[in-house]
Amino acid sequence: MAQVAVNFRMDKELKNNMEKMCKEMGLSMTAAFTIFAKKLCRERRIPFEITADPFYSDENISRLKASIAQMEKTGGTIHEVNYDD
Repeated sequence: MAQVAVNFRMDKELKNNMEKMCKEMGLSMTAAFTIFAKKLCRERRIPFEITADPFYSDENISRLKASIAQMEKTGGTIHEVNYDD
């Protein structure tokens, strides 16, 4: 079967992290992307769930900004939590 080169861009830190993870699993990045492509073609879907991180929702970001503003206005209090109890 003929081979082709595929080129695309990604964040440098993401690439480095992916290379490290692939190496730990005994894979090259080429092998990892090939596994992904074969599974996608076989199943005709992205082979994992894609969801938005709720932390970055507009509602949560607004709440965080309001909390920050309140802390800056009042000086706030830091409460330490002891999880060992």
